[in-house]
Amino acid sequence: MKIYTKTGDAGETGLFGGPRVKKDDPRVEAYGAVDELNAALGAARAASAGADAELDRVLATVQHRLFAIGAELATPHEAKAHRAVPPIAPSWTAELERSIDDLDAQLPPLRQFILPGGVPFAAALHLARCVCRRAERRAVTLSQQAPVDPAALVYLNRLSDWLFLAARAANHRAGAAEAPWSPPGR
Repeated sequence: MKIYTKTGDAGETGLFGGPRVKKDDPRVEAYGAVDELNAALGAARAASAGADAELDRVLATVQHRLFAIGAELATPHEAKAHRAVPPIAPSWTAELERSIDDLDAQLPPLRQFILPGGVPFAAALHLARCVCRRAERRAVTLSQQAPVDPAALVYLNRLSDWLFLAARAANHRAGAAEAPWSPPGR
């Protein structure tokens, strides 16, 4: 399989099982943001260097699930190819919620806003959280124009919550203090 096809040189791309569209089409923006999120999670996992097996296990699972979400976003529902798209199970969100509850129970209560940062793994998770929010926004935009499995939107929303707590947990487990936000003028 060739890496370059030259078919996108005029600013268009082909959808999975669907027509050619401009590369800034809302569908392309949505699955592109999910792809960027997956890459950010890969960078976060690399930053951890295997230091946190629990978080790494969840991240590995999430990366696989994001491919399914990307396929959902990349494939028009009316295309025959949509039948091949793996279903997005509501249980995926339930698993994230259980992990959120577990992580939250291990952390000191949050009493103020904190600045993203800390150890490299935590900082990478904070950045991935922001990319996740963008992916969610792009998926919402697409959902206003075309059918999108609601489970995909819920999963992205919950994933950003999980990434916030995972970043806090990474700092906590590394013994790094969280930096509180200090409003200007105070």
